[in-house]
Amino acid sequence: MTRSLMRDGRPRSYVAITVMFLLALLWCIPTIGVLVTSFRTRDDALQSGWWTALFNPAGADWTTSNYGGAWTGADMGPAFLNTIVVAVPGTVIPIMFAAFAAYAFTFMKFPFKEFFFLLIIAVMVVPIQVGFQPMLNLLGPNGLGVSGQYIAVWLLHTGFGMPLCIYTLRNYMSTLPTSVVESAKVDGCSHYQTFWRLVAPMSAPAIAAFATLQFLWVWNDLLIAKLFLKQENTTVIVKLQQLLGTQGQGQELLTAGALITMIVPLIVFVSLQQFMVRGMTSGAVKG
Repeated sequence: MTRSLMRDGRPRSYVAITVMFLLALLWCIPTIGVLVTSFRTRDDALQSGWWTALFNPAGADWTTSNYGGAWTGADMGPAFLNTIVVAVPGTVIPIMFAAFAAYAFTFMKFPFKEFFFLLIIAVMVVPIQVGFQPMLNLLGPNGLGVSGQYIAVWLLHTGFGMPLCIYTLRNYMSTLPTSVVESAKVDGCSHYQTFWRLVAPMSAPAIAAFATLQFLWVWNDLLIAKLFLKQENTTVIVKLQQLLGTQGQGQELLTAGALITMIVPLIVFVSLQQFMVRGMTSGAVKG
């Protein structure tokens, strides 16, 4: 009997494939439920679970009006633009500064380097919620006076996102061959040139991976956008939350609105996933 082989010649494990398929299906079940519910009327969704509509589609009351109601009710057009304005700088700025810091912690020598790195790790333990009141005071009218503007959320996402990004990139850069950096020093390259020409390209997989996570965190953020942005500058997640009234009215629109808000993160995830693969191959050191 001929065994099924993978491309690299190893035997294919059907047990592993089955387990991964079941895990993927389990992970997708909530999304499937949201998708099915988004096409059901409010009364039909209250009468039975989404799985009953999935297994008995003829007996369900289907509709597409939830999507139109969610788009117009949440005014998602301007909200999408506001979210992009918030998410792009909120992703690029912390990663840019964190990459510089990670390079310094990895390849440069300065006093108290390990102490500062441990301090950054300690900051990661502190919940971001405890910093909201001090930040409201600092960014509010009695402080910098930028609360309600885009720059306020940019600063907050930069401050809250940098510690984990520095930690991740520093650990990745520590695995890079130091001989490459030492050769650049011998050739007379400055730290700026070494970072942009060698370290940054080799760190592209880690940067792309964290950029994906940071973008998703900023895009799906509710508290910071709700507290530090004006109503006219608010994000699509806040608009989505406002669809649900105090008495539960509008809950039939939430599932449709949630799927609409997933479009941009999915596009970003797929795009950066391809970039991660290219980064892993182009960043390889060739002897």
